[in-house]
Amino acid sequence: MKIIDISQPLSHATKEWPNDTPFEYKLSWSMKEASTVNVGKITTSTHIGTHIDAPFHFDNNGKKVHELELDVYVGKARVIEVTGKNEIGMEDLNRFDLKGVRRLLIRTNSWENRSQFPTTITSLKPEIAAFLAEKGIQLIGVDTPSVDQVDSKDLQAHHQLHRHGIYILEGIVLDDVEPGDYELIALPLPIEGADGSPVRAVLKNI
Repeated sequence: MKIIDISQPLSHATKEWPNDTPFEYKLSWSMKEASTVNVGKITTSTHIGTHIDAPFHFDNNGKKVHELELDVYVGKARVIEVTGKNEIGMEDLNRFDLKGVRRLLIRTNSWENRSQFPTTITSLKPEIAAFLAEKGIQLIGVDTPSVDQVDSKDLQAHHQLHRHGIYILEGIVLDDVEPGDYELIALPLPIEGADGSPVRAVLKNI
């Protein structure tokens, strides 16, 4: 069984959202300093690298991470490629057979250099949410830090996806993943009260 890691590594080099909390790992206890064990400490944003958005991220009444249904993040997923777009709309997805798809992962190739936080990305048109819901899709995954443009103030794609019962996975790495069907595992950490969570997202060949 081949496992394809589609997660961004978390390190000091992982780029956080502007003005958000950067990732830091350091040893609190060190065997080099006479401790019997090494014990590390992590400081990070919940929206760094590969992560899920809980609805509470953009809706005060939305579900928090510990309230999410885990089966949304595990199961058959389809990877498609839509490149060269500023926004992805229904017209861009009509050419794909999405019958029976519950989890859709979109490779946009628009975050070309992950050593820098992007200033522009391919985003989703808000009206795409109704189209996806009609197809039965419950999870959308993108290879960008957001389903909205990075300078969006109203996060309309987030809100419309939530309104149609579609959950969000962001920052996946699909550079070397061929379009097709896979088994997805992208479980959030059970952080009580949280607005999001980093995930270790992987695909398995079916």
